[in-house]
Amino acid sequence: MQLFVLKAKYATTSAIATALEYVMFGLLKYQGFAGTYAHIISYACGMVLNFLLQKRFIFDLKRSLSTAFLMAMMVSLGGMALSTGIFVTLTQWEWFHQNDYVAKMIATGIVFFYNFYLKRFVFEKKFI
Repeated sequence: MQLFVLKAKYATTSAIATALEYVMFGLLKYQGFAGTYAHIISYACGMVLNFLLQKRFIFDLKRSLSTAFLMAMMVSLGGMALSTGIFVTLTQWEWFHQNDYVAKMIATGIVFFYNFYLKRFVFEKKFI
């Protein structure tokens, strides 16, 4: 039950960071950025906000702040690579290319679990 509550809290802060990410994505697309570039830039903004929210509301910090930040950014960069790979692969299909928000949502959903378990290790030094 405790793990479920932790995941629910993580999902809430992730939703806030993801909302920022999606707003940034839309603004960048509106400004003429290609989908992949808009995805990468918006993901980077979301990952910094997500770290700050996770540190404050979710995990008990068991490492130095600088070590946790560097490790979290490395995990997030891995998540960005995974998310971008999924996004680029999906948008090769015409329908997803025309509906790139759907491709972004699918990538976000898949990467959520990758991020949760690895970030828990970063902050609390445990996976489960």
